[in-house]
Amino acid sequence: MFEGKSLIEILNIGGLVLYVLLGLSMLSFTVIFYKFVEFWQKSKVKRANFIHILFQKIKNCNLEKAIEYCDFVNMPIAAVSKTGIIAFKSGENLDEFMNREIMIQIVELERYITILGTVGNIAVYVGLLGTVLGIISAFHDMSTIGSGGIAVVIRGVSEALIATAAGLFVAIPASTAYNFFVKKIDKFIADMEYCSSAIKSKFNLSYFIQGKEIDENKNK
Repeated sequence: MFEGKSLIEILNIGGLVLYVLLGLSMLSFTVIFYKFVEFWQKSKVKRANFIHILFQKIKNCNLEKAIEYCDFVNMPIAAVSKTGIIAFKSGENLDEFMNREIMIQIVELERYITILGTVGNIAVYVGLLGTVLGIISAFHDMSTIGSGGIAVVIRGVSEALIATAAGLFVAIPASTAYNFFVKKIDKFIADMEYCSSAIKSKFNLSYFIQGKEIDENKNK
């Protein structure tokens, strides 16, 4: 049916709906590529390795080096850990500052994700709309041409169905990517909450040890 036809000719057959779906497809794949690269960059270091190196620096009382390491890693868990270290140095409330940073990082991670969810939900319906409009046009032609034009009508209906196929082609990758990125965000959140808890435990232990050493020196 579409042998020898260019992309523009196929789009013209489908009408305005196919141009809309093409735009949604380009938007969807742009977001997928952007978020894939972003999440890959933010997953370069494993959580266990990051915490091990960070705690080594904290253990040596080198908080400035720990902050520099967080800046170098540049991951959500690093941002949360850096906030905790700075709050500890400033004598601020660790819970408040680190929870606030987790919220900031979640907003950053979720940026543009809703586009994929929206495209995945509406693309199929846009395709169906194109098909319905094509079928309406085909039956209008049949009423105009008469029974002798049934072959033309069938051809028109088959061409109209391309809008449904295009809608599925756009919706399936968008929905799949959306679910994948949501799972990745859940993992990022779990890692940030774990790091927050570990940082708070580490600094609370440091306070306990320091207080014990002071009491022992006083007893001497």
